[in-house]
Amino acid sequence: MKAVSRRTSAALLLALAGCAATDPADLVVFGRAWTGDSAQPFVQAVATRGDTIIALGDSATIARLVGERTTVLANGGGLVTPGLMDGHVHFLSGGYQLSSVDLRPADSPADFVARLKAFAAERRPGEWILGGDWDHERWPGSPLPRRDWIDSVTPQNPVFLSRLDGHMGLANSLALRAAGITRTTRPIPGGTIVKDPRTGEPTGVLKDEAMGPIYAAIPPTTPAQDDAALARALAFVASKGVTAVAAVSSPWNEVAAFKRARAGGTLTLRVALYPALADWHRVADTVAANGPGDDWIRLAGVKGFVDGSLGSTTALFFDPYEDEPGTTGLLVTPEDSLRSQIGRADSAGLQVVVHAIGEKANALVLDIYDSVAKAHGARDRRFRIEHAQHLRPAEVGRMAAQGVVASMQPYHAIDDGRWAGKRLGKRVVNSYVFKSLLEHGVHLAFGSDWTVAPIDPLLGIYAAVTRRTLDGKNPGGWIPEQKISVQQALEAYTSGDAFGVFAEGRRGMLRKGYRADLVLLDRDLFTIPAEEIESAQVRATIVGGRPVFRAP
Repeated sequence: MKAVSRRTSAALLLALAGCAATDPADLVVFGRAWTGDSAQPFVQAVATRGDTIIALGDSATIARLVGERTTVLANGGGLVTPGLMDGHVHFLSGGYQLSSVDLRPADSPADFVARLKAFAAERRPGEWILGGDWDHERWPGSPLPRRDWIDSVTPQNPVFLSRLDGHMGLANSLALRAAGITRTTRPIPGGTIVKDPRTGEPTGVLKDEAMGPIYAAIPPTTPAQDDAALARALAFVASKGVTAVAAVSSPWNEVAAFKRARAGGTLTLRVALYPALADWHRVADTVAANGPGDDWIRLAGVKGFVDGSLGSTTALFFDPYEDEPGTTGLLVTPEDSLRSQIGRADSAGLQVVVHAIGEKANALVLDIYDSVAKAHGARDRRFRIEHAQHLRPAEVGRMAAQGVVASMQPYHAIDDGRWAGKRLGKRVVNSYVFKSLLEHGVHLAFGSDWTVAPIDPLLGIYAAVTRRTLDGKNPGGWIPEQKISVQQALEAYTSGDAFGVFAEGRRGMLRKGYRADLVLLDRDLFTIPAEEIESAQVRATIVGGRPVFRAP
């Protein structure tokens, strides 16, 4: 992107406009811009002052708002969009993962072990090794890892490596010992301690609630560590064009880190925070005492869980898995607890968002939402289902009728699509039904589930539009009838996400009076072949009228 100097650009554009600027803008962006506003879908330029968009229109008109101190960005043949949002992230965890071992690319058990060995060699004795984000579906035969693979390369460090979906992890022997998990440990409700069928010893793999003892044994982070992780995450997501996020399952140390960043002037995106559903009383008390917050930091509601994940075979279905006929998945939170906590949180006026992946999990949460809404009376509560990955047609209609927001992550579709068929058989056609949801009038709010998937809205748009799986085996799209258009995908990353956090009317579009959040892309997503969307790059990210990222 050619970013002309302030004084030179001002003089040039004033000459073109043939007039002197009065009450000039702080920032002017020139280039084809998609506004997301059906009344004025495309404009040539956008002007902002402070945190607000003050004008949109043709280049000559907007040039009149350029003054000596106006920052001018010229986007050439690219595309300007409203600030891209992410409706579902684990933000602080993402910051920690950026400095941890990256096992996502490991394409074999040997590669998995070699990457961990190299990382562990640089750690201090006794230091926990966390993160990882491994994916056993990338390995020949898809075997689950075992602790005996890694014990010899991590003899001095407790290790807990999460599968990329966060619903399963591998502990080495030191970590299992620290957590007190042995062959005699009783089953943990809502989770699975995987054991060797011959010896009865834990293999090191723990699923869903069975990971709890490990997490309890991990030393808490310090505020300084949290601040450093947050700073890494902020810089990284700015480079991806992300201007706002919904941070779900937010621990209270994450809430505190965001507040410190705001106080220190280093916060560069807007965040809606959703602590755990079980903490609904503390959230309600905090909101009652201090208010929910503002457009920068907002304590938005609470987040619960129904089931696990498809990759860990813990997503909850009515019928057994095709490749594991002994299970239909896990109910990770007891139904009576879900009903009670959702009801109490709703009574306190909090927005409730719940993780549900399998068909039975989605049906159950819709049942609970419906009964709570009927018991407490009509209001704009905007219940959300996080993921909503596998939906029978009946549940699609129910989501529309109940006004439930579908908070979905399109990159998961092109990732899971490599192997979901072996799990679900014929049921796989009910997976990631973006188009069906839109046709029924359901609000879509797109995100990434970072670090489960890359926090890159352009990759998400590519996934939703093409549905080309990561293995290259579905060039025409996996379940292609569920493809959506570029505009529909962009709307889900802008106005859809704004609606999902009660921020419509303030952001999600380029419109006069809206927040000055914009993204400059290096190509026009509406004119390039859909297959090229994944190659698009962010040239600049503007949040609150301030450039927070500029490409070199």
